[in-house]
Amino acid sequence: MHDDIHFYEPSQGHGLPHDPFNAIVGPRPIGWISSQDAQGRLNLAPYSFFNAFNYIPPIIGFCSVGRKDSLNNIEQTGEFVWNLATRPLAEAMNQSCAMVGPEVNEFELAGLSTVPSRVISVPRVAETPVTFECKVTQIIQLQRADKELVPSWLILGEVVAVHIARHLLKDGIYDTAAAEPILRGGGPADYFQLGPEALFKMHRPR
Repeated sequence: MHDDIHFYEPSQGHGLPHDPFNAIVGPRPIGWISSQDAQGRLNLAPYSFFNAFNYIPPIIGFCSVGRKDSLNNIEQTGEFVWNLATRPLAEAMNQSCAMVGPEVNEFELAGLSTVPSRVISVPRVAETPVTFECKVTQIIQLQRADKELVPSWLILGEVVAVHIARHLLKDGIYDTAAAEPILRGGGPADYFQLGPEALFKMHRPR
């Protein structure tokens, strides 16, 4: 084992001031998920374990580490909305992750407005330039290599409707950087902002 390599087995602890896993697998897009329960109570929460998993049909997913209101709501209704977290909305997004009870409306807590969806019943964040309306395809409880279940659930949803602010479509092509998306880094408070200076192009080999 080389002295210049820090090695650890996660089950035995990382031996560092902060677990590096989240920082290594990152920065990651943010799953800013709006949902509502069967009684219509709204919830809005950001998830850092989030990504896209399929093209046709488009499928996105996020992981609820622990049984949270989003998971409970989505189990009841089978619907959710992904809202793009942008730099201008960063503080509001952060407010929406406060640990509050299911009776608290995080839209109101974060000073955000709702706008109705077109295909599903769950409302969207009015202030964000991009949203996906989603219907659940699978909810999977994760497990260890030895098949022991862990208290985390992967929620997968088919994107059934997409809303994009027209100013982000340049000659019909979505301008990722212009949306100013923010990404989750490592540590307790690290985020990254994506801008045009980060762009480079590389075509697949033919």
